[in-house]
Amino acid sequence: MAVRLLKSPLITRIRQNHALEHATMHVLGRSNPSLSMVGHSDWNGFSLYGAVDSQTLRGAVGEALDRLLANESHLAIHPHCGTNLAVVALLTGGASYVVGRSSGRSMLRRLVTLVAVTMAACFVARPLGLVLQRYVTTTGSLEGVHLETIRREVNGPLVVHRVSVRRDSEA
Repeated sequence: MAVRLLKSPLITRIRQNHALEHATMHVLGRSNPSLSMVGHSDWNGFSLYGAVDSQTLRGAVGEALDRLLANESHLAIHPHCGTNLAVVALLTGGASYVVGRSSGRSMLRRLVTLVAVTMAACFVARPLGLVLQRYVTTTGSLEGVHLETIRREVNGPLVVHRVSVRRDSEA
């Protein structure tokens, strides 16, 4: 059931766009390590929030797409992805809930246990988040994906670029 859902056309599109977003951020980060950006992917492309030049972004998206198409699927995984944050939150929150619900122990013992399980959850969360990105939230398979448009919007200090993609099946 879950595998079939991941292979559905809509979910595949989102996973492809998420991969392209990550690869673009890798390319941009290589040339400007201090660049601070946030991204959000959906079924039509992705949005990047942060002050980057539009031509620089266009070049980065093109390079990212070319490199993903050349089987550099490692670019689809990003260490600062929200997937990693979600895994940390779920594991630490779940561990805290379980320890907090336990009875028959002193408050000090529960606190020590809570710290221990929270640390263990944080330790496991990073590699688990990377695995989830690789197999669930992104895909390095971008055959038939093409850059369509990049639109820049400025609202005060906020700069947003909307990157739209198309597939061969939509041409």
